[in-house]
Amino acid sequence: MQACSGAALMGSLQQPIWIKGAVFPNRGVSVGGFPHQLKLNYAKSVRSYSYVEGSLVAGRPSSPGSVHVPEIRDNESTFVDNGLSEADPEVRAIINKEKERQFKSLELIASENFTSRAVMEAVGSCLTNKYSEGLPGKRYYGGNEHIDELETLCQQRALDAFHLEGKKWGVNVQPLSGSPANFEVYTAVLKPHDRIMGLDLPHGGHLSHGFMTPKRRVSGTSIYFESMPYRLDESTGLIDYDMLEKTANLFRPKLIIVGASAYPRDFDYPRMRKIADAAGAFLMMDMAHISGLVAASVVANPFDYCDIVTTTTHKSLRGPRGGMIFFKKDPVLGVDLETAINNAVFPGLQGGPHNHTIGGLAVCLKHAQSPEFKVYQNKVVSNCRALASRLVELGYKLVSGGSDNHLVLVDLRPLGIDGARVEKILDMASITLNKNSVPGDKSALMPGGIRIGTPAMTTRGFTEKDFIATADHIHEGVQITIDAKRAVSGSKLQDFEKFVTSPEFSLIDRVSDLRTRVEALTTQFPMPGV
Repeated sequence: MQACSGAALMGSLQQPIWIKGAVFPNRGVSVGGFPHQLKLNYAKSVRSYSYVEGSLVAGRPSSPGSVHVPEIRDNESTFVDNGLSEADPEVRAIINKEKERQFKSLELIASENFTSRAVMEAVGSCLTNKYSEGLPGKRYYGGNEHIDELETLCQQRALDAFHLEGKKWGVNVQPLSGSPANFEVYTAVLKPHDRIMGLDLPHGGHLSHGFMTPKRRVSGTSIYFESMPYRLDESTGLIDYDMLEKTANLFRPKLIIVGASAYPRDFDYPRMRKIADAAGAFLMMDMAHISGLVAASVVANPFDYCDIVTTTTHKSLRGPRGGMIFFKKDPVLGVDLETAINNAVFPGLQGGPHNHTIGGLAVCLKHAQSPEFKVYQNKVVSNCRALASRLVELGYKLVSGGSDNHLVLVDLRPLGIDGARVEKILDMASITLNKNSVPGDKSALMPGGIRIGTPAMTTRGFTEKDFIATADHIHEGVQITIDAKRAVSGSKLQDFEKFVTSPEFSLIDRVSDLRTRVEALTTQFPMPGV
C-alpha cells in the first residue's frame, strides 16, 4: 500500500531544513541545494491508516508498536475518505498558494506567528470529532474520559506556564478566541448597562474593550455595556494615568480593562490596581498580544495585580487559535469568579469546546515552559528594539518613541502619507503588515500609521541584523508610496489602489525589485509547521 509523507500531504514547499534539536534554524540550508526554489507537491490518494502515538494519522507508515487499523474497502463504506488533494483540489491549491505567500513574505503583523508542527498535528487530529459540553468530570455527553484527561492537563500546563498556584488561580481553556473570552468575562461579572473602561481603539486599544464613536456603538461590548475610554497622552504616546484616574473617579466603572492591540509599552499595573480599588471596580488584563512575553517573564506580570486575565493563544504565545481566561479563586467584590466565568463560557455563550484546539494549546503550553521559549521571547523584544532604533535613524516618528515589547507603531502623518496606501505598496512587495490608527486619527479606514511586529519572523530565525534590513525595506516601500501618491490623479484611496494595480503604474519596476530582494531574504529561513 503506497503512503505519502506528512510533507507531501501538506503540499510541501521546498525550503530550508530545520536542524533537529536547534533552537533556531541554520540559514541557507535547503532541500536540493536551491534555497529560493519553490516546489508544490500534490499528495496522491491515501487509504491506509496507522494509529501512531495515540492519534489517527492518515498516510504515514506504521511505526513499531503501533496498532494497525484495517484498510477501508470501497465496497464496505459509502464514505470515500480521500486525501485533500484528491477530495478537493481547489481548496488544496488555495492552501498551497497561501503557504507560498507566507514562506516568501516578510510577515510583520504583530498579532500573527508561525505555530509548530506538533501543534498542527494536535489541531488536525481526531480530537476534532468529539463533543464534550461542560467541564472535566461534568460533561453532558459520554465517552469523554480522554478529553477530560486532555483538558485537565491543559489547565495545569496553563497555570504552570504563567507560574501560578492552583490554590489561588484557576483557568478556563475553552474560549474560542480572545474576543469571546473577553465577552465571557463581561457576562460573568457585569449586568447589562454596567460601566466599563478600556483603552480607546485609536489610542491602541481593542474593539472588544468597548469601542464606540459619537455616531455608532461599534463593538458589541459598547452595545450591551456603557463604555468610557481612557487614552494616551498624545505628547508622550504613553497612557495618561492621571486622566484615567480622574475619569474613573467620576464615571465609577464596575470593570477597568488593561491591555491593548497596538501599544508598544508596558503597563503600570500598580497604578491601575490603585485606580480600580478607588472606583470599586474589577481589574481585568487582556494580555492577548503579550502573553508569550508574560510567560517568559520579559515584561511585567499582570497576575500580581489583576483579578482576571484573558488571552488569545496564537500570537506571541505561538499556539493554536484559541483563548483562555484566568481568574482568582477567592471571591472578588463578592463574586465567585470561578463559578461565574465557567458558567458564562458554558452554557452562557458557548456550546461544546473545540477539543482539537485544546490539544494544540496543551502542546504549546508545554513548550512555553522551556528554556528555548524564554530565549525566543527575549529575542522578540531585542529584535523589536533594533527595528525601532533603525526606523528612528531613518527619520520616522514612533508612537511613544520606541518599544518595550513586540511591536512598534509608526506615525506616517509627518510624511504626508497614510497607513492604508503604505500597506498596499508593501503588500505588493511581499512585506505584510497592517495600517493602524495613531492618536489623533479620525478614520480607522484611513489611519495615519502602521503597526509592525517581530514575533513571526523571530520564530523563523531573524536576528537584529535582519530586522535592521527589514526597516530599510519598509523605508524603501514608504518612499515608493509617496512617489505613487504624487503620480495618481485622484485623491481617494480607491483611486490610488486602482492606479498601482494598473498597467500604467510607472513605479512597478521599483516595487518588483524590492519584492525580489525581500523574498531573497525571507526564503533563507524555514517556515515551521508545514
